[in-house]
Amino acid sequence: MSEAAGEQRRFELAAFAPYRIAVLGRQISERLGAAYEGEGVTIPEWRVLAVIAQAPSVAARDVVAKTPMDKMAVSRSVASLEEKGLIARAPTIDKRVSALRLTRKGRAVFDRIAGIALEFEASLLSHLHPDERRIFFDGLQRLERAVRAEEAPRAAK
Repeated sequence: MSEAAGEQRRFELAAFAPYRIAVLGRQISERLGAAYEGEGVTIPEWRVLAVIAQAPSVAARDVVAKTPMDKMAVSRSVASLEEKGLIARAPTIDKRVSALRLTRKGRAVFDRIAGIALEFEASLLSHLHPDERRIFFDGLQRLERAVRAEEAPRAAK
């Protein structure tokens, strides 16, 4: 419903929040993609590297849970990163699961890309006042929770 009770809002793509968020996300990914490509890493591979870099070792299922990627995309990225010598697998107690960790080369690539990504983020966020940044991140967190809450009932069906 819009401002007037009972009046339905007219759909305008340019004013549709999910569309605007998707477009901005794609623009940011494409812009940062140049940094990844300069290191020989794709966007999905970067996501996997970034998750693995957050802990001493990570299972592939944890990467799936922490990224917007499906199991096959994670599996392909893990295989490619391993082939490039950026990650290594280590056995775990559960023989069905491998622990993934960055190699020395992988850590160096991650550090270079992360530096570029942080510079880009700082440049982007410099267009917002510090109070606006806080509100922006609070809003993102609330929207993420709302989407998860919407997904939960569907998953239960």
